Amino acid sequence: MSSIQPANSGRSGALTGGGHQPANLGDILERVLDKGLVIAGDIQVNLLDIELLTIKLRLVIASLETAKEVGINWWENDPWLTGDGGKLQLENEKLRARIAELEGEQAPRQRIEGGGDE
Repeated sequence: MSSIQPANSGRSGALTGGGHQPANLGDILERVLDKGLVIAGDIQVNLLDIELLTIKLRLVIASLETAKEVGINWWENDPWLTGDGGKLQLENEKLRARIAELEGEQAPRQRIEGGGDE
């Protein structure tokens, strides 16, 4: 005599979500990265109705493709992440040279204007 048991034997329907297969970590991670997850919160510290501190927290967890779809792409222009620091450094050097040039033109004018008053 053999007994036939249901394939779900030993598992309670309540534990598995009413007949659904339990989700493993990989499935959950895939769903979060595919759809995205936003966590937002504000923390305020008040003393006698005086606001001392406000911290605004925003956390977005998503895949790069999902983030691009909603318009989040800050990593594409960040010189630290793109390795495009040379261009930024060159622009910085040009600006410093221009400032030095302008300050050099300004110094003789100040001496002429200052010398005429004495």
